[in-house]
Amino acid sequence: MATAYIVDAVRTAGGRRGGRLAGVHPVDLGAAVFDAIADRNDFDTNVIEDVITGCVSQGGQQTMDLGRNAVLASKLPDSIPAVTIDRQCGSSQQAVMFAAQAVMSGTQDVVLASGIESMTRVPMGSVATLFMKEGLGNYKSPRLEEKYPGIMFSQFMGAEMIVKKHGFTKADLDAFALESHRRARAATEAGLFDREIVPVEIETADGKEWHKADEGIRHDATLESIAGVKLLQEGGTITAATSSQICDGASAVLVVSEQALKDHGLTPRARVHHLSVTAGDPIIMLEEPLFATEKALKKAGLKIGDIDAYEVNEAFAPVPLAWLKYLDADPARLNVHGGAIALGHPLGATGAKLMATLLGVLDARGGKYGLQTMCEGGGQANVTIVERL
Repeated sequence: MATAYIVDAVRTAGGRRGGRLAGVHPVDLGAAVFDAIADRNDFDTNVIEDVITGCVSQGGQQTMDLGRNAVLASKLPDSIPAVTIDRQCGSSQQAVMFAAQAVMSGTQDVVLASGIESMTRVPMGSVATLFMKEGLGNYKSPRLEEKYPGIMFSQFMGAEMIVKKHGFTKADLDAFALESHRRARAATEAGLFDREIVPVEIETADGKEWHKADEGIRHDATLESIAGVKLLQEGGTITAATSSQICDGASAVLVVSEQALKDHGLTPRARVHHLSVTAGDPIIMLEEPLFATEKALKKAGLKIGDIDAYEVNEAFAPVPLAWLKYLDADPARLNVHGGAIALGHPLGATGAKLMATLLGVLDARGGKYGLQTMCEGGGQANVTIVERL
């Protein structure tokens, strides 16, 4: 089987809901990261054979094949096709995996994986609620209702279930959230995001500016300020401060074959070592990364101690905490530059975004293997293991 290589991985800096990226159309967010791939890598972009774009909320400004529209809005040739996919929060991680599989199968040599999500312009859940308000039905079919009677598939409820199952306290979640902000702040101040972040031109009250720093980091966060945030549910443990931030952003990863490296003079940053996706309980939902990672490591012939850095999406604080506990993993290797609690979670863009950050962590630490996983709607989880070159 052919080897898939990652040549480059980029992302926009996160924009808070209604914040600095709110004025940018999601198509243009995608075009910005596509342009960066073209500008940063010296090759003829006509050789890109496909663009695979992850997006969760495919409604309004994110419809009509969002990925293709971003290609058309970018400096990439109009001759490059694109497809838009949805595996919930893992959408652009799946895009990277589909790109790698295309290369590994030998059917394509140069594929651009990406993710785009403007949660300001297309609010989370709106593609379901707007249809329901118009009397156009619910995603839950009669057969699905028969199998799961009265069940509302809720990520928030799943997160609370994980808290109870694994014995965490609110204090555990608050401390984890503070550390996410601390690490993100330290990485920002040290310039460790500079290589992965693509500046985006925005309009402000003072004129045009470049958005190039993650907007959601609470640089003044304290344990007291985090602990004081109101509970999302009476009797629960989770607050907005221990949940991922609603975010606008885009990301892209260039995946190529060994032949493409030679033909186009490209230098790889990493090779794809393992790809897998699993599914489990759709009710607790967010716990699947624990079991997916266990299976992936076994299949890859690795132990958790062999992995130098892990990115486990901080959808809610109990998810990475449960992952650490279940796998007996090293907290110092987890989300080293902070996670979605501080940096934001632009849904369909997060998978490729985390790959950009993971490669940056491996570079900063001189690590060899990196692992990425995230919880996804429907009780699914993707796992990607890369080897830094």
